[in-house]
Amino acid sequence: MSWLTLNWTVFWLAVIPWALGIWNLFLFRAPKTASGSVPPVSILMPARNEEARIRPALETITETEGVEFELIVADDNSTDATADIVREFAQNDPRIKLVSTPKLPEGWGGKNHACHFLSTQAAHEHLVFIDADMIVSPDCFARLSAHLANNKSALISGIPLQETGSFWERVVIPTIHVMMLGYLPFIGMRYSKSPGFGAAVGQIIGVRKSEYEQVGGHTSIKSTMHDGVQLARLFRRNGLFTDLVNVTDLCATRMYDNVADIWAGFMKNAHEGIATPIALPIWTVLLVGGHIMPLVLLLIALASGLEPVLAGAACLLIFSFRIILALRFHQSLLGAVLHPLGVGFMVVLNWIALFRRLAGRTVSWRDRAYDTN
Repeated sequence: MSWLTLNWTVFWLAVIPWALGIWNLFLFRAPKTASGSVPPVSILMPARNEEARIRPALETITETEGVEFELIVADDNSTDATADIVREFAQNDPRIKLVSTPKLPEGWGGKNHACHFLSTQAAHEHLVFIDADMIVSPDCFARLSAHLANNKSALISGIPLQETGSFWERVVIPTIHVMMLGYLPFIGMRYSKSPGFGAAVGQIIGVRKSEYEQVGGHTSIKSTMHDGVQLARLFRRNGLFTDLVNVTDLCATRMYDNVADIWAGFMKNAHEGIATPIALPIWTVLLVGGHIMPLVLLLIALASGLEPVLAGAACLLIFSFRIILALRFHQSLLGAVLHPLGVGFMVVLNWIALFRRLAGRTVSWRDRAYDTN
């Protein structure tokens, strides 16, 4: 391949996420402020060994305004003080209920089992599954419930504000927004029920209970590790719409706080995302070609006196996109500057996940081992 052909190829690979991402930003809207009567909501929180994070989550949920709610927390066989903390809140607030998840049956993922059990305890039609480390705004659940009531989508989700502290958090975590906004056509998600347009973020998912039960809910995806992908696709396979809304200002979490947890968390979900024998080579071309090679080619051109214009234009596209995302979603500018490093991290992780799967290795999460084959 000639230098010019290589540069044009990389340029167009950079155009794809920039063009689609800018278009998607216009379609990625926050749920409207609730007005009038809002249907009550059951907030369902699976919790396993969350003593370090669950208290702030409970405190912010109790400050919810504008909607009647119940909060049901499922203690999933925790070995720490999680249940005691929830019990303390429940004693002072009748809206909070603590339940104990039954023993994990064979063939189930832990979170899926806890979410299924929680759904059987819920009293209301609108359900919001939420992670135990999430802090929310007072109007979060009112706006989500109103959106479920007034739109065609039976499942909604969004990417919470991702709080980051360490170097690798700032570099890697923002790739979530890059993948969803840069490669998922929101117009297709809004007007097609194809499972290929299905996406959700497992940290917060809202559903209408009747349609959740109609499709089998978490029972139908019981052995999966990535409920964010699989639950949305399940709804769509059954002829229902799903949607992503901007919840940046409604909820926030610090997903992981060190590189080991980042690695384990993304590894857990990788094989149900892009780490498959067919998908990963394609994604590698898209990600390496569109996000890493522009900078590589620009540096080569500047060092050797070759034509730098196309490589420079590709760099301008991809870095401007990352800076826009950083500003829009309150992300670290350091992560934007080091964007190729974050993408490289994700590509390597997914290839290792694929090789592990082909070798029959298990995945561990929350002190449980899962067979990914």
